[in-house]
This record gives sequence, structure tokens and C-alpha cells, in this order.
Amino acid sequence: MKKIAVIGSGFAGLAAATCLAKEGYAVTVFEKNESAGGRARKFQADGFTFDMGPSWYWMPDVFEKYFALFGKKPSDYYTLERLSPSYRIFYGKDDFLDIPAGVEALCKLFDELEPGSSKQLLRFLEEGKYKYDIGINELVYKPGISISELMDTRLMTGVFKLHVLQSISKYVRKFFKHPRIIQLLEFPVLFLGATAQKTPALYSLMNYADMALGTWYPKGGMYKIVEGMTTLAREQGVQFDFNSEVTQFTLLNNAIHEVIVNGKNHQFDYVVAGADYHFVEQKLLPPTHRQYTESYWQSRSMAPSSLIFYLGLNKKIDGLLHHTLFFDEDFGLHAREIYENPQWPTAPQFYVSCTSQTDPTVAPAGHENIFILIPVAPDLKDDVATREKYFNLVMDRFEHMMGQPLRPHIVYKRSYAHNDFIGDYHAFKGNAYGLANTLKQTANLKPGILNKKVTNLFYTGQLTVPGPGVPPSLISGQVVARELIKRDKD
Repeated sequence: MKKIAVIGSGFAGLAAATCLAKEGYAVTVFEKNESAGGRARKFQADGFTFDMGPSWYWMPDVFEKYFALFGKKPSDYYTLERLSPSYRIFYGKDDFLDIPAGVEALCKLFDELEPGSSKQLLRFLEEGKYKYDIGINELVYKPGISISELMDTRLMTGVFKLHVLQSISKYVRKFFKHPRIIQLLEFPVLFLGATAQKTPALYSLMNYADMALGTWYPKGGMYKIVEGMTTLAREQGVQFDFNSEVTQFTLLNNAIHEVIVNGKNHQFDYVVAGADYHFVEQKLLPPTHRQYTESYWQSRSMAPSSLIFYLGLNKKIDGLLHHTLFFDEDFGLHAREIYENPQWPTAPQFYVSCTSQTDPTVAPAGHENIFILIPVAPDLKDDVATREKYFNLVMDRFEHMMGQPLRPHIVYKRSYAHNDFIGDYHAFKGNAYGLANTLKQTANLKPGILNKKVTNLFYTGQLTVPGPGVPPSLISGQVVARELIKRDKD
């Protein structure tokens, strides 16, 4: 039985480990932190339970396909609830839109905003479905090793229908004129790593995922997915070593001979790196066996980092949904200050997740569990004073929009930003979302899953194919496992 080390227990690492164990490999996952999940960990404090990272459950079919590989269903491990409304968008005090669940209700909303636009919406979603079927069900499952992967007949014949050479900004405006509809359709790409003017219209598939497939919540929190995946991994025979940081590789004949963990040497036949790609390359490998230079990494376009506040309040908040977006400032300016002129934002948009609106188990009775996220540029100076400045800036607007004082009711507070991403995950430039999904960093143009100088080292996660986000990371683990198995058997 060949032995495989998987470094990191985020979604990609968990998926890779479980798929490999299913095929008969002896798999050990080394996780530097005390629990599984990577950026999707949770923590508990003063009776509150906080999901630390991902909070949106989109693309439920990706999770269904994953669990089906093992004859299982997501419902064997956690219970999903579709949110309705899906989320709320504030534009100002007493000025908001609730985005309903279901296409029929969305058509009604669009017609109210822009008469006759429901017909355009149906056409927009139909084209989005085609992109989703090609992009999520086919393209993202390819390993990105050769350009020949893109020579697939269906991809080639449908290339113009995928709109990869058109920006989503221009594409959306072909269908709609109302600024709030445009903003609604552009907001999902804010986290992809470029402005809407520079993001391929292929990513309207995310609008299809949002509007047609729905926004869901796993009862108990997003960490229930991690718990389910960890349970499934153990069922397949995966071993976990927590509080176990990999600090070095030793090489023999251009292959990893030993993995050094907490000062102890372990021998494996293969290594799958689900930890930060840049860290593994630049810190764990000698210079002679790195396939990318530091200048290469410095030239990459990154998706955003985040400034996050976890708050516990001793009162319930009227006017807040499970997901609430605050678009009361200049959307375009904020995007430019992330991607084109990186700096702490002048007047940021922000997002609030309040899971206690849906789930009474995550906060004490009569209390509220609040997660505030501000997307920001990576590689910024992160200090306490800056965090406090933005906390007060956001809370001023939050309280104004809610029409009620909130700061006097805060009984728990924690912040999280660049320095924490680096400390917890060795995140390159303190990023939260990996590499930008630009055309020049798509498919085989991303850092590869193979190390061509180290024969038994593979990479998975958000800095390689298919990219950032929970469903892509889940897919990434499956892709690398499949490639390792194929090469081991050849």
C-alpha cells in the first residue's frame, strides 16, 4: 500500500485525501492548525459559534457529485435549507432590495425595476446555464496540464457562446439598463480578482448559480460541510495529524524522500500540497527544485484579501437577513482600489452574514451572531489602528442603515485580516481568495498541479486549477487525486 502525505485540510486537501484513500492508498493529512477546514474553520467564544471564512453555499450540485463518488449524499452528513429571500441589498437607509429565491419571483422583481426585463433575464440565465454546464461540469474538472485539454469538440464549437473574450461589464449591459440590476449581476465577480470591465463574461455562470440554483445554508453553519467531509475521509481510512506543520522536504533523485513535520522525518511515496502553493515552493523546496521564481509569483494578479469582524451582540437586530450586502457607496471606486490602485478603500462596500437570523444554535437566546467582511487588496499594511478605523467606519454606516445603536450591545469582538491569513495559512500576500480569475490566469495558465522538477509532488487548492472558492477547491482535490492515480498506474 503506497503512502501519501496531504498537506493541509481545506476543501481541496480533504477531497484529495478522501479520493486517494478510496483507491487504496494509505493517506495521512498533516494540518498545522488544531482542526480541519483551512479557511473554512470555525471557532466558539462566549456562547457564539462563528464560521471563520466561507459563508455562501452555492452550486449544490458540485457537493452532490462529490459525495456521490462514495455512494453518499450531502444529507448523510448535514441538512440544507434554501434561503428565501436569498439575500438583501441596502443602497441607503430604508432603501433596499430583497433578492427572492426562484426564477419566477426574480422575473417579477426585474420587471418592477425595468419593465419588460424579465424576458431578458430568462435569456441571460439560459446563456448562463450553458456556461455553467460547460464551465462547472466540464472545464473545471480538467487538470490544466496541456492546452490540448481545451481542444475538446464541445468547448471549441461553443467558444463564442462562452463569451470568454467579452467582459462581463459589457455583456450585462447588452441585456439590462437599470443600475441596480447591473450592480446585482456584477457583484459576484468582485471576489474573482478583477473589475467587471476585465472579468470574462464566462463568469455569468455565477449569476446562474446564484439565481437558478439558489443560496443555501447547512444547518449548524458552514463548518458542518467540513465535519461531513472529515467524517467521510475517516470512513475511507484517512489519518489526520493536527497541530502538525510541515517545515521541510528532503529530496533524493528528484523526488521527495522525507517530509519533516514538527521536527520528525516521515517517508511517503507521494505528497499532495494543499497548503499555500507559494509557501510550499519557496519555503519547503530548495531553489533547484522550484518551478516558479519569486518574480513569477510577484507578477501574479491576486484575488482580494478580507478584513473580517466577528461580533456577538446581546440583542436581536431588525432589518437584517442571513446575508446582507451594503452597496451604499461607489461600487466601481472600491473595485479599482482593490485591483488597479491597491490601497485601503476610501469608502468600502461591505457584507454582513448573520447566521443567527436562520439558526438559533449559533448564538445565545436573544443574541445575534454577526460576521462583517470588507474585501480589500492583498499585501496591504495590516495593523490594529487600521482595523479599528475601518471597524468604526463600517459600524457608523451599519447603525445608520439599521436605524439603531449596535456598538453598545457588542459583547464579543474579534478581527481578522492579512496578518492572520499569513499566520494561520502562510497565505501569499495575505490573500483570502487565491489567484485572480483573469483570462491570462485560466486553465493551463495557472500554476500547475504538477511539479516538473519533483516527480512525486502535486499541488491542489485555490492557487492552482480550477481556482478560488469552495466548489472549485472541492473540485481541485478531485482533479489532483485523479491525476496522481493515473500517473501512478502508468
